[in-house]
Amino acid sequence: QVQLAESGGGSVQTGGSLRLSCVASEFGYSGTCMAWFRQTPDKWREGVALISSSGYWVTYADSVKGRFTISRDNAKKTLYLQMNNLQPEDSATYYCAARSGTCPAIRDYQAQYWGQGTQVTVSS
Repeated sequence: QVQLAESGGGSVQTGGSLRLSCVASEFGYSGTCMAWFRQTPDKWREGVALISSSGYWVTYADSVKGRFTISRDNAKKTLYLQMNNLQPEDSATYYCAARSGTCPAIRDYQAQYWGQGTQVTVSS
């Protein structure tokens, strides 16, 4: 059982930055494709970014390309999401997710484990 714990959410103004972290409890973390998703009350959960187990392959949703950066530190079993130039439409609860094996396309990602989420609010 992998347990994921996000942190780093908060409230910022338009154009601001936040860095989310997700710490994994499982030693097998290094063999997982990790992801960040986000969700608002009126929308489906949306895939934001994926990163391969090695960290060398990443992919992003079109809505965040050029503004968000996903990374991971396998030694620390920690996943990150650096979010720059935040916009009000980025406001959501952000979740990290894990699945074993290689990464699929974002739309095909099926998580085996989810974190509890961290809230990001961007005000104009």
